[in-house]
Amino acid sequence: METVKIVENGVEAKKEIEQLMGQGFTKNEIYLLAHDKHRSEDLTHALNISDIGIAEQGVFDSIANVFRSRGDELRTMLESLGVSDDEAERYEKEMDHGKVIVIASKSA
Repeated sequence: METVKIVENGVEAKKEIEQLMGQGFTKNEIYLLAHDKHRSEDLTHALNISDIGIAEQGVFDSIANVFRSRGDELRTMLESLGVSDDEAERYEKEMDHGKVIVIASKSA
């Protein structure tokens, strides 16, 4: 089960994270992605939520992401959290336009 929210910035991301926690998700089940890797890392750490790592992606995909474009890496991360290929493509396009994706996943 995953819940995906598209937001404009860190302030909106924080509100969505608070709402997701109110729905029973823990901070360890909430992830944030942005097209700019540094923005993604900064927001993830500032909002004190989880990074998408080996546990979510698996060893192979984690290693393969080193050689992928950022768009491919983002789609792989989304798919590792249970998002379909088509949805991952759509969310990656939103990130191309500066949006931030907040995803809560119980299956990761």
